[in-house]
Amino acid sequence: MMKPHRGVIILAFGILGPVVCQLFGVAAWVMANNDLKEMNRGYMDPSGRDLTQTGRILGMVATGLMAISLLIVILVLLVSIVSR
Repeated sequence: MMKPHRGVIILAFGILGPVVCQLFGVAAWVMANNDLKEMNRGYMDPSGRDLTQTGRILGMVATGLMAISLLIVILVLLVSIVSR
């Protein structure tokens, strides 16, 4: 018996990533990668593949935004420390 897909949950996490908290995006990306592997192996229902892929892309975007914002914060802190 195949496991049910989690495409809706992954898509919701992917949407919440850029909007609420970028950590949802990381979770969406990781969950989607695991689910896509299981779909490719035939262990999970492939009907949610499109939702899973969309959630994965949104998770990647949220993770990228989080990385950029962290770099900006680190840069601002370094500039403020050096300018003293």
